[in-house]
Amino acid sequence: MRLLAFDPFHGAAGDMICGALLGLGIPHEPVMRAMGSVVQVPEIEKVSRTGISAIKVHTHAGPAHRTLEEVLDIVKAADAPRVVITRAERIFTHIAKAEESVHGDHHVHFHEVGADDAIADVIGSCMALYLLAPERIITLPIALGTGTITCAHGTLPVPAPATAAILKAGNLLVLSGNHVGEQLTPTGAAILAEITHQSLPSLPIGKILEIGYGAGTRDDPKSPNVLRAMLMEFQGFSTDTVDILETNVDDISGECIGTVLGKVMEAGARDASVIPVLMKKGRPGSLVRVISPPDRTSALAELLARELGTLGVRVSPAVHRFIAERIIQNIPVVIEGSSTIFPVKFGYIGGVCYLVKPEYDFAESFAREHAMPVRDVLHIVEEAGREYLKQGEDA
Repeated sequence: MRLLAFDPFHGAAGDMICGALLGLGIPHEPVMRAMGSVVQVPEIEKVSRTGISAIKVHTHAGPAHRTLEEVLDIVKAADAPRVVITRAERIFTHIAKAEESVHGDHHVHFHEVGADDAIADVIGSCMALYLLAPERIITLPIALGTGTITCAHGTLPVPAPATAAILKAGNLLVLSGNHVGEQLTPTGAAILAEITHQSLPSLPIGKILEIGYGAGTRDDPKSPNVLRAMLMEFQGFSTDTVDILETNVDDISGECIGTVLGKVMEAGARDASVIPVLMKKGRPGSLVRVISPPDRTSALAELLARELGTLGVRVSPAVHRFIAERIIQNIPVVIEGSSTIFPVKFGYIGGVCYLVKPEYDFAESFAREHAMPVRDVLHIVEEAGREYLKQGEDA
């Protein structure tokens, strides 16, 4: 299983996260295109931070003060798949909730994090993660820094109150470190809080496949101002623990249930399905079933209750499931003269590939852009994936 590990030994910011992910070998062009759709196309530069080669992402944007709604309007217009936009929306919602918890203002205005460069960094990081497609993401303890910082709300202690609130909500491990000043920005905290499956004190046992470094703006002569990301091969997650949520409904249309299934997936469910059932007194109904990570169970149960109008959601906790070994590779594909990179999932049992499956969201986005049936795109990409696999076996 592919595991993505962030090592924020010198903190994290949006541009550092994006740069570290780009350093792991994903194609840069789709990330730059997505970021360039909300600001001027950014520049990527190889820099040195106390001798460590890292990627610095430069965005060209001035300051801005926006409401959450204004930020989300920009995010929704980004040139990126829907799943990327949804994740970016959740990140800014994390920031808004943290600001409200600190300032008690229900009309929160973003200051530094509402600027175009922060929006671009979030979009770029989400797009890079989409292309990398790790099965699990962990974050090691985050260095926060010490002292104070001056921002739109005045001179505040490090970490800034909103950053601290994001860390609390995300259950992320932290340490002060020896650096004077802010090492973790609210944007960096919100990205890590949204994408991290587990915060661990140290790396699990596994094999490091790729290492990427994302550079911050400061060039500290005593300590490398970089974020390290490591892509690992890890066999310890061959089994997984999930909760199963179920509820019966008989007074809601199939269209509404379909909408709810989409919402629970966007909210973090691993899978969701509906099964026709015969209920008491012979009434036809539906059994809605959601596979949930344990840390999302309460939120998903509440979402089901609100959306379906049900008075109860059954939970079967700590159900173990088998996970086949899987690898997602970025495959070059030519479709009707247009060349692009598609993420394709390869599934293995006993070292033998039994599944070649294009990532649907990427294929759907391509099909819409080129006015093609998505089934045709899926077929072409699957064939390209099988040919890619065959070439690897012949090599």
